[in-house]
Amino acid sequence: MENQTQVHQFILQGLTKNHQERLIFFILFLLLYVASILSNGVILSIALAEPRLHTPMYFFLGNLSCLDIFYSTVTVPKMLNDLLIENQAISYIGCLTQLHFFHFLGSSEALVLGVMAFDHCVAICNPLHYNTIMNKSACFLLAGSTWCIGFFHALMHTVVTSQLWFCGPNHVHHFFCDIKPLLKLACSSINLNIILLNIVTGSIALGPFFFILLSYIYIFSFLFLKVKSSLSRWKAFSTCASHLTVVTVFYLPVLSNYMLASAGGSSERDMIITLLYSVVTPVLNPLIYTLRNQEVKSALKKLISKKLFSGQI
Repeated sequence: MENQTQVHQFILQGLTKNHQERLIFFILFLLLYVASILSNGVILSIALAEPRLHTPMYFFLGNLSCLDIFYSTVTVPKMLNDLLIENQAISYIGCLTQLHFFHFLGSSEALVLGVMAFDHCVAICNPLHYNTIMNKSACFLLAGSTWCIGFFHALMHTVVTSQLWFCGPNHVHHFFCDIKPLLKLACSSINLNIILLNIVTGSIALGPFFFILLSYIYIFSFLFLKVKSSLSRWKAFSTCASHLTVVTVFYLPVLSNYMLASAGGSSERDMIITLLYSVVTPVLNPLIYTLRNQEVKSALKKLISKKLFSGQI
């Protein structure tokens, strides 16, 4: 079937037209992007290199770091390039590709956070059967399922968006090709897109979120009712604290941006919120886990010492 789209490229409006502000934004987001790549790369390297961290918890943490690296890479390099040049164009295929990978990685991250809550729940509430339940096959199956669900969720949006007719104008009021800014430019009906955005994307976001809430309600109930040792409770709370912080940082902007979505709404507000979870959150996640996790800090010190020692030799 021949594509009816008359628009062959889109013009991204970006964050600002002020040249001085663009330079400031370029430096800021370049530093954040480099910090994200390096810090998540370190977490991923530690999880792979340190035998003591070859556990389900750190396997899923490695998945989270991998997703964060790709997630920020989908939007930030293009945004940095556009901050330096006047022609902020992106091809129609490039736009759909960016949309697909952004939602693929974002929804996969939401699901991985839900799987991590399940892992914590089993580890704390059913420790005797933990190794049986969270065996290697189960971990790979859970991780693979999150990536597959994320991929097909994004593919759904990519396909239905590709069926829209864009006849002009072609100026996207955003710094990348997201669904809602594109829907504002469509010349054909967007009812199906809005329904899918509200129901399917809402479920992908809210499903893991409510599962995480229920998991922690169960964990805290178990700790207060069944665990008598204050030290054991404190260790369990400490284990959960990093994950809960990451969940809060990720979900607050995501839920405010995609729940009850419409083609209208404030473009500036959407851009600020998107910057939080696509640029800032990937930097914060490894910091949160490193600062609050003694095992990760010990493994990091061991890795640094090994590198320094091998360098001296």
